[in-house]
Amino acid sequence: MSATGKIGFIGLGSQGGPMAERIALAGMPLVVWARRVEAMEPFIAKGASAAASVAELGASCMQVGVCVIDDTGVIGICDELIPAMQPGSRLVIHSTILPETCAALAERCAARGLAFIDAPVSGGGPAAAAGTLTVMCGGEAEAFEAALPVFETFGKMIVLLGPAGSGQRAKIVNNSLMAANMGLAHAALAAGEALGMDRTALASLIKESSGRSFGFEVYARLPTPAAFAHGAPLLVKDVGLLKATLPENDGAEALRLAADPFLSAATRG
Repeated sequence: MSATGKIGFIGLGSQGGPMAERIALAGMPLVVWARRVEAMEPFIAKGASAAASVAELGASCMQVGVCVIDDTGVIGICDELIPAMQPGSRLVIHSTILPETCAALAERCAARGLAFIDAPVSGGGPAAAAGTLTVMCGGEAEAFEAALPVFETFGKMIVLLGPAGSGQRAKIVNNSLMAANMGLAHAALAAGEALGMDRTALASLIKESSGRSFGFEVYARLPTPAAFAHGAPLLVKDVGLLKATLPENDGAEALRLAADPFLSAATRG
């Protein structure tokens, strides 16, 4: 690739870090930025370049991926990034945020001659490291096709779902269902124990029966809900995003109600 083909990445945490590493290992010219210099060092060791600022990264890259935690973080980065990016380049949001935020960012990009794609992912750090993430995309087909070679470095199932914001809509429904399934697993095993059943035996049975789900399997591995304290706040955020997007919707409320007892127990104290 030429200099105009550089791929930028911002957000080198437990999810974004393995994604950026896969891009570098694929031989694409990767440029990274992080507030802490030490966070960039493992990527530099794998051949990436470090940018001195968000604006410097944006000005030098044909595609920039952003994978920070929330709407506020994404908007803060994009306020620096969008004015610096060159017309014809692509901004990709891998964070899970409100669909409305993505629609607003897409408008800002269009005004600057930039392409915009929201592409949140599912699978976590291990799937990113293995290159098997699910990538849920929203944007124009032409921009999606141009970005696809980058997505293929870390993704297995990569789907364009519609215009900007569509990837976020799919992601928050998916994660809310995951949270609800874990909440129902929490309730089911509690009911089993109330009936005098051995929790481990019942969990093993359900994992091979019609009540099984991925959420159940994850829950059944936990010694207590508190063992999910690291992941629970992210699911709380995503359930909240769905509720904020569909405040009067019965489906969104049903998912929230199913998830809440488990998420409350996982985040308590």
